Amino acid sequence: MQPRGAFRVSVSKDDLVFSSAHFITYAGHRCEGLHGHNYRARVTVDGAIDPADRLVFDFLELKRIMRRLCGEIDHLVLLPSRSARIRVVEEGETVRVAVDGAPRYVFPRRDCALLPVPNTTVEMLAELLATRLHAELGALGAGGLTAIEMEVEESAGQSATYRMDLDRSG
Repeated sequence: MQPRGAFRVSVSKDDLVFSSAHFITYAGHRCEGLHGHNYRARVTVDGAIDPADRLVFDFLELKRIMRRLCGEIDHLVLLPSRSARIRVVEEGETVRVAVDGAPRYVFPRRDCALLPVPNTTVEMLAELLATRLHAELGALGAGGLTAIEMEVEESAGQSATYRMDLDRSG
């Protein structure tokens, strides 16, 4: 029997970061105060070797995409648009935020990223970035990928990783 192997490539660079503010709601009607983190992203893609280029995916392209995805939420207040407890309403140039029906914040719209997540936990941010990366890779026709693993660190030693298993067709 011939040994089988698998390939994975990872990108974790000093510029794959975003500094953002957020707050999280917890069970039992707890809600933390607004605060910020200097987040760091690390991505790993698993897949087959492209027979023409002899690589899984081009590092330069992966870094370019990840820099842009991180930049889209850099220096913004991250707000969940799919929360059962947090209501986010855009009113012209402002965003009003209520938690459990009580007004909590008013922000300039330009300072906010409304994210399609139920809570702005590091777990949900990892899943969101992986989903957005998957869409980008699909648009580029990246084939042969079998998984995307996205790690988001919110502070040194505190991170979450989301793994997205893909069809063999990528």
